[in-house]
Amino acid sequence: MATTPEAASIEDFEKSLTELESLVRELEQGELSLEQSLSAFERGVRLTRECQQALRQAEQRVQQLIEREDGSLEEQPFITPDSPAEPD
Repeated sequence: MATTPEAASIEDFEKSLTELESLVRELEQGELSLEQSLSAFERGVRLTRECQQALRQAEQRVQQLIEREDGSLEEQPFITPDSPAEPD
């Protein structure tokens, strides 16, 4: 069974998030050496950036359905207050 790019992206996000949660637990336990803690922190920063990027990409793919006056549905981009302005 072939994996679509979207499914692979979701799987990557979930793996990154799971790893990030694990790193946070390890750091909170306070049993790592300073070197291990720094390494875990750096990895956590990278994972956080990867997750943020994946979420931005997902947000761009989200569409909203708008009901027209005639009852038909129209697809439009989902716009949030912090969404980048679209060119006119």
